[in-house]
Amino acid sequence: MASWPAGVVGPPPVAPAASSEWGCAGMDTAVIYLAITFALGFGATAVRLPPLVGFLAAGFVLRALGVGVLPALPVLSDLGVMMLMFTIGLKLDVRTLLRKVAWGTALPHMVFSTLIGAGFLGLLALIGAPMLRGADARPLLLLGFSLSFSSTVFAAKLLEERSEDGSLYGRTALAILVLQDIVAVGFLAAREGWQPDPRILVLVLLWPATLLLRRLWDRVGHDELQVLFGIAVALVPGAWLFAWAGVSGDLGALVIGLLLAPSKRATGLAAALFSIKEVLLVGFFLTIGTLHPLTLPAVLMGLALLVLLPVQALLYVLLQRLFGLRNRTAVLSGFILGTFSEFGLIVASYVVGQGVLGEDWLTALSIAVAGSFIVASIANRRGTRLIAWLADALPTRATVRIIPEDRPVALGDVRAIVLGMGRIGASAYGHLSRGYGLSVVGVENDLDRAADLQRRGMNVIVADATDAEFWQRLHPGRTVAIVVLAMPEHGSNVYALHLLEGSGYDGTVAVVAHNDDDVREIRELGVEAVFHLYDGAGDSLADRAAVQAGVKRADGTD
Repeated sequence: MASWPAGVVGPPPVAPAASSEWGCAGMDTAVIYLAITFALGFGATAVRLPPLVGFLAAGFVLRALGVGVLPALPVLSDLGVMMLMFTIGLKLDVRTLLRKVAWGTALPHMVFSTLIGAGFLGLLALIGAPMLRGADARPLLLLGFSLSFSSTVFAAKLLEERSEDGSLYGRTALAILVLQDIVAVGFLAAREGWQPDPRILVLVLLWPATLLLRRLWDRVGHDELQVLFGIAVALVPGAWLFAWAGVSGDLGALVIGLLLAPSKRATGLAAALFSIKEVLLVGFFLTIGTLHPLTLPAVLMGLALLVLLPVQALLYVLLQRLFGLRNRTAVLSGFILGTFSEFGLIVASYVVGQGVLGEDWLTALSIAVAGSFIVASIANRRGTRLIAWLADALPTRATVRIIPEDRPVALGDVRAIVLGMGRIGASAYGHLSRGYGLSVVGVENDLDRAADLQRRGMNVIVADATDAEFWQRLHPGRTVAIVVLAMPEHGSNVYALHLLEGSGYDGTVAVVAHNDDDVREIRELGVEAVFHLYDGAGDSLADRAAVQAGVKRADGTD
């Protein structure tokens, strides 16, 4: 959660640095921040960990070295979280939040996890933990509540890096996190004795306002002006307007993203904002480590809290299974959700401010949050065997108890599969079917798109082609001669290609590529049938112009 205060007009107050203060000293501080952050981020990637692990470590190192706080860091952190919430909104279907597996997991999980966390802390108090001496039920429950939330920032970032934010488990995890964030906003409002501001009624006008914004968006183009449009919309009618009305700015950025999500250009805008958002989020990860001084009791308590992570992740898995997900889907989602949230720091600040607990708890929660990110990064990057083992260890379930989107796929006798039924995929499907007489099945993870194609008479199934178990269920080597990878994201096509190879398929594979680098990467993976999106576009354009002008071909053919 960002620190943009509700009801305050404008960005979080940061003391303006005079030019004399900034000068060489400020520049030196910025250089030290950049050098240490880059070095540790690069070091993390060198040992095959996400760079965010290095960024977290950089914050603690900067604090330990006594480097002064960079004045702009809190603002960069808040802007990064707001842009993240905006891009989540752009990619999220509101209907996902209403699905039973989302709210049926999010709400019970918070209750059970709060009780488990409070019980664990109570046990530590009984055995004499110094930081819990004299603590009664109220602070224990508040701390347990703070530990029941998972990090939206971590999950969204990792899913984007793996090109799996569109997968079923990715969409489900994000929906659960958004619901948690809404609960967090409600808690903060109740904590501060929030009373509805009459200005909140202005927010009702956002829906018709987005209709006008979409028209403006259509005229913006696809260059840097679109990026500026996205930033402005996220921060002005999104974060700033909600803060002005007395509501969380983060929630505002999410809401405006959700309102713009139906646009066909939403995915493109999210991709255009990716690099800017990623750079701003570095400030968020640095902030966690630079907030509070390290003390031995706080470090030990923070590390002790990591014991709760497996329990939290397993609870997510069991609840999602209960509401209809397959074992593997539930395990993948549980692993991505197995973190503590930055929201815990806000709750800890409240408890400390009430004089109930000491300030060391702010450090302990910082260590716990940072440690959970590191543990989850390792588990999600290197835990493939553990995920497979856990999915196999859970009891099997009848197909009728699994939601339709996650059920085993029955292909029948098909000769070709097209993965990704957008404009290119649908065209390839039609040509293989009508032009070559093959029995074809299309695979699409967008429910509305799949339903539309089914109404048009196409054999389309709803499934996630980036799900490894999808390929295990297909067994394409038996009957399928051609597989076309036509998904809009290059990373998804590459990932699906690896899964296809792992399934033992040895037939023909054709892949759509968007640029020369994509073509090169696909061919290095052994695929020769690569279609560059713009290959032949010039010839087709010239042919259409000549036909329109009535010009005959030089060779006399039509």
